[in-house]
Amino acid sequence: MNTGGRDAEDTALAWLAARGCRLETRNYRSRFGEIDLIVRDGPVLVFVEVRKRSSGAFGGAAASITASKRDKLLATARQYLAGLGREVPCRFDAVLLDGAGQVEWIRDAFGA
Repeated sequence: MNTGGRDAEDTALAWLAARGCRLETRNYRSRFGEIDLIVRDGPVLVFVEVRKRSSGAFGGAAASITASKRDKLLATARQYLAGLGREVPCRFDAVLLDGAGQVEWIRDAFGA
């Protein structure tokens, strides 16, 4: 991972932690892909995709989460959940950062 990606994840994690989320796992990898952050938001397990874009050109950070990326995230999350051996409530969030340091947290950004 490049330094910019790591910095974006650090910023997102600090931002989420300040809002009560607790880190479970960082950079979870499977043969399907990678999930940037897995956190607990109360009883809910949250799979978080972190995106940073310096400008809004080409749709900005939200537009960079393509259908292909969503499919990879879902497959990776299913593998993670299978490893838990129990069902837990979960959702998929996106934390978007822009060049000015603004953070946008989109809860339930896309469903399974």
